[in-house]
Amino acid sequence: MDFGLSPEQDLLQDTVRSFVRAECPVSRIREVYEAGADDPALWKGLAQLGCAGLALPEEAGGAGLEWLEVALVAEVLGAAAVPGPFLGHALAGLAIRLAGSDAQRARWLPALASGEAVGTVALGEAGERWLPDGWRARLESGRLHGAKSCVPHGASADVVVVGTAGGGLALVEGGAAGVRARAVDAVDRTRPVAALEFEAAPADALPGGAAAAPRLLDAGLVLLAADAFGAAWRMIELTRDYVLARKQFGQPLAQFQAVKHQLANLVTDTEPCRALWWFAAHAFDHRPDEAPRAATLAKAHGTDVAMDVGRAAFELHGGIGFTWECDLQFWFKRALFDRAFLGSPDLHLDRAARRAGW
Repeated sequence: MDFGLSPEQDLLQDTVRSFVRAECPVSRIREVYEAGADDPALWKGLAQLGCAGLALPEEAGGAGLEWLEVALVAEVLGAAAVPGPFLGHALAGLAIRLAGSDAQRARWLPALASGEAVGTVALGEAGERWLPDGWRARLESGRLHGAKSCVPHGASADVVVVGTAGGGLALVEGGAAGVRARAVDAVDRTRPVAALEFEAAPADALPGGAAAAPRLLDAGLVLLAADAFGAAWRMIELTRDYVLARKQFGQPLAQFQAVKHQLANLVTDTEPCRALWWFAAHAFDHRPDEAPRAATLAKAHGTDVAMDVGRAAFELHGGIGFTWECDLQFWFKRALFDRAFLGSPDLHLDRAARRAGW
């Protein structure tokens, strides 16, 4: 049995990889970091490739692909630390596809699929309230009240899918009356976040929100695991290149056995994570009963491993990885975001344990 990717999936990754290599060198990432602002041209290029509507229906202008293909693109973007709204946009489109009314789908899916509109999700609240049963934002008579923290591209998105009390979902247009966005100086500047406050903001409930909310969370965990996996591999590559070039006692660091062992351990710890998020992404569409546990394990373990890779990479760089001048920082900060967003590994391991009746 072949457990590898199909030729079409390989081609998808190769196409996106070629684009980001040409359009998003490290110098461009550094410009985004120093400016503290996004690069709209980069997102426009990704949208023209079809990345804005990978899992959206073909009749809405999307590619009609499965979540595994979305995760494969997330891996490539993580490996290149590509700035942009891909994460929140993909989840917003999925939420509207799964839970929206016909009118909501007709209005938003074509615009999201083309990239004309940018979507995001506002799920987390103060106090590590990432799970649907902890949401407290209230939707009453078409008006939304409450606050959300850590909303990716929350200050610039055209439509926001908001988690509401009772585990529901609602749509709010960006810049609507009663919506206040406050930019947060987060660690990963490739994915800027904002805190949103809703004071009687006009909002539309997604009819299938209660059923779709847990699936939306699982889909997000898969993308974070894939992104962190890409970031981890890039940190390993950067470290390999550094120890081959850096000399100590007249020979490259890579010749020292202890360094070889550390690099080998990083590879053997990271590679098994691929199977975790591949299966979690596959289960999302084909094994719904197994999907929550698979997504939880992929995110919890995968992002922890990425953090461990980053720490070891800093050590092998002799500490210079912590400096602003060293490129390694971009991928470590990417992994930091992936570990924290949608909940810490401890939160999700506890969720998995409770689902198993422990």
